[in-house]
Amino acid sequence: MQDETYKSPLHKMVCISDTDLWNDSCSIKELTYAIEHGAAGATSNPVIVGEVLGKEMPLWEDRIKEIISEMPTADEDQITWKVVEEISIKAADLLIPVYEREKGRKGRLSIQTDPRYYRDTGRIVEQAVYFDTLAPNIIVKIPVTRAGVAAIEEATYRGVSINATVCFCVPQALAVAEAVERGLQRREKEGRDISRMGPVCTIMVGRLDDWLKVVANRDDIVTEPHYLEWAGVAAMKKAYEIYRQRGYRLRLLSAATRNHLHWSEFIGGDAVVTLTHEWQVRFNNSDVEVVPRIDQPVPPEIVDGLLRKFSDFRRSYDEAGMSAEEFDDYGPTVRTLRQFIAGYQSLVATIRDFMLPNPDTKR
Repeated sequence: MQDETYKSPLHKMVCISDTDLWNDSCSIKELTYAIEHGAAGATSNPVIVGEVLGKEMPLWEDRIKEIISEMPTADEDQITWKVVEEISIKAADLLIPVYEREKGRKGRLSIQTDPRYYRDTGRIVEQAVYFDTLAPNIIVKIPVTRAGVAAIEEATYRGVSINATVCFCVPQALAVAEAVERGLQRREKEGRDISRMGPVCTIMVGRLDDWLKVVANRDDIVTEPHYLEWAGVAAMKKAYEIYRQRGYRLRLLSAATRNHLHWSEFIGGDAVVTLTHEWQVRFNNSDVEVVPRIDQPVPPEIVDGLLRKFSDFRRSYDEAGMSAEEFDDYGPTVRTLRQFIAGYQSLVATIRDFMLPNPDTKR
């Protein structure tokens, strides 16, 4: 039975621990629900914005038409990004009370840089610096590619709070932490303020699980089925412990939930769990016990089994398993970038239907 002291299991997590809840969407309806249950942040990317328009098009249809009219020479990309910006700003506004209460450490809305820029440090930084001006509580998502790691350092130096994305493993999380530290140290040497910066590094835990399942099917690897539900948890917990030992000045964030372990195993950590609305509702209606588990190690037989059979898990779990030069060719990176780029193209197609309505369709 739910403890009447708390509104929900997720609200209890927030109240009894340092673990924060973020809403994995910038939908106004979904974010409002999340905030009511203790959420302290939210996120967007081209896929998410496309989903928001699919769910809340009546809220945006007239405004999209106005934007097209207000920008008569703008191309599809320019209109699309203007829509992304306005949807993000509206969601960010809901989080301002949290942002002010927490002095910038929490209450942020993530907006993602163009996924097509994953190879271009300069363009990522330029867009990140611009996005930082949209609202006081914006945090900018930058992919953990080779170019992205350099962009993370430079954007941090310029005062942008970053959210590293397209990140799945310990080597990537450590590369992000070191890049953020370099950026913060450069600012500090020049006497620039860092007091309201709140960087985070996402580990897309479920996508590491997804990838190992692909590898198992592709390479005919047989293992205990439940081992493959723990790979992302193991990577997150190892990265978390290293962050804590080294005192890095950013927090880890788990994303890409596939099962309750991707929430329940991180309770108690000074970290963030980001959940879709569907997973929030599911967990709030569940009987999973809300107790701190971040310091409970993944069963060693599971880690050993994954290390023994999956070279890609060894690369993901070993802190020196990959160099930054290898990030771009890493299976989960390629799969996720392809999805994000396809999602962006789908979003552009949605905007195109407003700019160039199909004349063969009855209106």
